[in-house]
Amino acid sequence: MTAQSAGRRGVANMTLSLDGRYAAPDDPLDMNWVMPYAHTDIARDHMTGLHESATTALLGRVNAEGFLGFWPTVIGMEGADPRDEAFARWLVGADKVVLSSTLKEAPWERTAIVDRPAAEAVSDLRASEGGDILALSSASVIKALLAADEVDRLALTVFPVFLGGGPRLFDDGLPAERWALAGQAAGEHGTLALVYDRVR
Repeated sequence: MTAQSAGRRGVANMTLSLDGRYAAPDDPLDMNWVMPYAHTDIARDHMTGLHESATTALLGRVNAEGFLGFWPTVIGMEGADPRDEAFARWLVGADKVVLSSTLKEAPWERTAIVDRPAAEAVSDLRASEGGDILALSSASVIKALLAADEVDRLALTVFPVFLGGGPRLFDDGLPAERWALAGQAAGEHGTLALVYDRVR
């Protein structure tokens, strides 16, 4: 059996370099290395496939500020790709859970601030009604969920660039687990979109 047979799935989405990094070594917030590949059909289609079955976005504070500061501006933007606009509309309309010990109130609509470990937050969300719980590119959140075996679907977009250093998504000491390939696609510039389901 793959993933969860009942209840809500925990889905983690992350962009990685070919050498397994999610951020450059000199500035973890600089995502310029992603930009040549993020605007490709494969990256956009990959994200569309993830958000269409999700009703909750799970974010860390830094990513929440970045995502929710940018994506709403895409709605109605002249020349915007329809897939980007669809994701923006989904993000605005979805329930959002931001994991933070520093934010006291949410400056965004439909957003709850939760000061608890990621695994506990996802466990609580699983007990509620809704679709997939989509962790969006928040490395600290996804690492914690992987360590606690709270990820049912792992979605990776791999871009063909070596960053030569920087933080890795998969740290030593993760639980020994098996995963089944649920989807794969290759596209422009050698970009790969991979989806794995946890075998339980």
